[in-house]
Amino acid sequence: MDVFLVPVARDRYELYCEEPDEPQATDPTPPTGFVRRLVHRFRELLAEAERERRHGAASDPAPRGFMSRVRARTMRYVAESIAEQRLLWQLRGRAGAALLFPDDLSEAHAREILRRQLNRDFERHRFWLAIDSLGLVGSAALMLLPGPNVVAYYFAFRIVGHFLSVRGARQGLVKVEWTAAASAPLTALRAMVGMPPEARADRVHEVASTLRLEHLAAFFQRTAIP
Repeated sequence: MDVFLVPVARDRYELYCEEPDEPQATDPTPPTGFVRRLVHRFRELLAEAERERRHGAASDPAPRGFMSRVRARTMRYVAESIAEQRLLWQLRGRAGAALLFPDDLSEAHAREILRRQLNRDFERHRFWLAIDSLGLVGSAALMLLPGPNVVAYYFAFRIVGHFLSVRGARQGLVKVEWTAAASAPLTALRAMVGMPPEARADRVHEVASTLRLEHLAAFFQRTAIP
């Protein structure tokens, strides 16, 4: 698993990776139990959102009708969440990973930034896991109303996402054996942070192509702060 330390400001970095999604289970038997069904549905939603992210925008016409627009917007939101949390989810169960960092940093500094980022993500997702758990408990009062408890499902899905992120961050901090390598293309991105997004677009795509990262350009354009 390759993890990239991407410069997005003068002294700020974001961790980034592009890893294949977990293979879908082939067992046609539906899972039993509320938690297992919830996780199963969560993974189905992620897979659908990933298909939308990779193919939907380029091939599908603009959605028609209110519910279609709501669904399309939900898929975009979930896809963005995937992009932000995929690295942590992918770290679960990993024994080793490679950190690629800008070659104008020392390896020790890059490793320090990595640990700081993982610690920050661990604390942030643990905090929201607690908050959303309280929200799920509070939403139980809505069970008295007719129809599906959409609010409860919203908090439940958030809990699953934060739980997986907490596990991944802890795995990266405690159990993953990290190797490190300097990368000149990542250093080139630093010089583009202060440029207008339109002016740097072609150069960012060249770096992404060099690193063979399909979605790095979109990630950098969204997160880079002059």
